[in-house]
Amino acid sequence: EEVNVVPKKARRKRLVPKSVQRSSKGIKSIEREKFVPLVKEEVEKEKKGTNEKEDEDVQAGRRKRSKKEPRDWETVWSAIQSMREETIAPVDTMGCDRLFDSEAPPPVRRFQILVSLMLSSQTKDQAVSACVKRLQSIEGGLTPSSILALSDDELRSQLYGVGFHNRKTTYLKKVSSTILDPPYNGDIPRTLTELVSLPGVGPKMAHLALQAAWNDTVGIGVDVHVHRIAARLGWTKKCPTPEHTRKALEEWLPFEKWRPINEMLVGFGQTVCTPVNPKCGECKARSLCPVGRRHRLKKE
Repeated sequence: EEVNVVPKKARRKRLVPKSVQRSSKGIKSIEREKFVPLVKEEVEKEKKGTNEKEDEDVQAGRRKRSKKEPRDWETVWSAIQSMREETIAPVDTMGCDRLFDSEAPPPVRRFQILVSLMLSSQTKDQAVSACVKRLQSIEGGLTPSSILALSDDELRSQLYGVGFHNRKTTYLKKVSSTILDPPYNGDIPRTLTELVSLPGVGPKMAHLALQAAWNDTVGIGVDVHVHRIAARLGWTKKCPTPEHTRKALEEWLPFEKWRPINEMLVGFGQTVCTPVNPKCGECKARSLCPVGRRHRLKKE
């Protein structure tokens, strides 16, 4: 069969607007110079507008929901929430957002929240709570100035019971010094980028600090409990680190759930969905959980 092929020259001519003048040598150079930049300008303008809209959506916490939402996740969420209401977990009384001195000025309260988060890495809530209380009882209270007034050995002795206390002694000194200098002038940073630039402050701590200290949610705070349980429930797949888990959850989890998910799953992980020997027999969501279903099969 014969196939009608449009010559290349003919196709090129169709791409050129009729309004552009022609000569025996083709499009006049002057008209070409006017036409090409105009097209580029329109493309760049459209691209810029799209990027600005995406930036606004991210800043406002409005991200497109993924079509790959885990099946029955809302039912599982309700079941976990119900269990959390029945049992008090350590995070409910000793969480990092509950340890600050309520009578201290706002900048000091925010600093104490950040310190609590820094101490919480690889450390149980009970040990963090005891350490924060000791620091609050030093001369001047728990402030950047009082931390710098202590020698390294004195500060290190206050951090006993906390994981990696030698390293955290150095971090607290550096963070206290940074916060006292401009542009912070005694208050903690209020952006994610500035917070993660502080020594010893990772993405999880930064997100939780923004939520607890500044009432600003720009992402999910994912610790080892959220990381582990999200994988067990099948809410995430192939996420080797908490940061991978955060990005995976934010792709489909509604924005209004970004803040409460941390405390809900941390408490759930402390009481029911423990790292070793989880209490699947007591879990109301076991029929919808891959690990819980395996537990039922073994029992039967």
